Amino acid sequence: MWDPRQYSHFRGERSRPFFELLSRVDVATPATVADLGCGTGDLTRALAERWPGARVTGVDSSEAMVAEARTREVPANLCFEVADLATWAPPQPLDVLVSNAALHWVPDHAGLLTRLAGSLAPQGVLAFQVPANFEAPSHRLVDEVRALPRFASKVAPVRRRPVETLEAYETLLAGLGLSVDAWETTYLHVLPGEDAVLAWLLGTTLRPVLAALGAEESPAFLEALRPRLREAYPAYPRGTPFRFTRRFVVARRAS
Repeated sequence: MWDPRQYSHFRGERSRPFFELLSRVDVATPATVADLGCGTGDLTRALAERWPGARVTGVDSSEAMVAEARTREVPANLCFEVADLATWAPPQPLDVLVSNAALHWVPDHAGLLTRLAGSLAPQGVLAFQVPANFEAPSHRLVDEVRALPRFASKVAPVRRRPVETLEAYETLLAGLGLSVDAWETTYLHVLPGEDAVLAWLLGTTLRPVLAALGAEESPAFLEALRPRLREAYPAYPRGTPFRFTRRFVVARRAS
């Protein structure tokens, strides 16, 4: 379902939140680090470079993404594995557990975060970032086209996975005994290229929708969505302005 090349099309815009998240992770010399939803592994390599003495594991449910990650030079302290993020568990407690724009694909965040918090070593840090753009015009228009009679029955099994509020994340993790730093950032990306917002969605949101539709119906879906996105997001010579909100959480386990 995942296309590493399409996802990497807006590499700079997608990687910026990762480094802003990582800047709030204050761990000097972790021994064990994991990146859940590592994708092609570019950002996981940044973890291996920041903490060269740590054993760093990149985990992703997509075989295509992990295969792409393994085609590039892998530092000695880094490895990749394919696993379901909903059930993956580390072989030993983690000092740092990072997830950048991945956990919103996994249901039951209360159960998921409870399990992930339980995998932390004393003073371990859970740091994650999830999109919070589900009420934006882009996502509402995808839902509008999904509801058309031609597509509705085929895409019905594809569930939207909106994320929790910052207050809900703080309450849950604080209740587990973690100290929590949580915030929200809205970026104004000015995306280059024709039909830039559609190209953005093709890298993430539309992947499961198009997989459900198949090769025969996907072109018709995109042609129905394209003019709607063009109207909602006018293009200018400098690019297409696209507002995108993300939620960030950094939670530390007590000693």
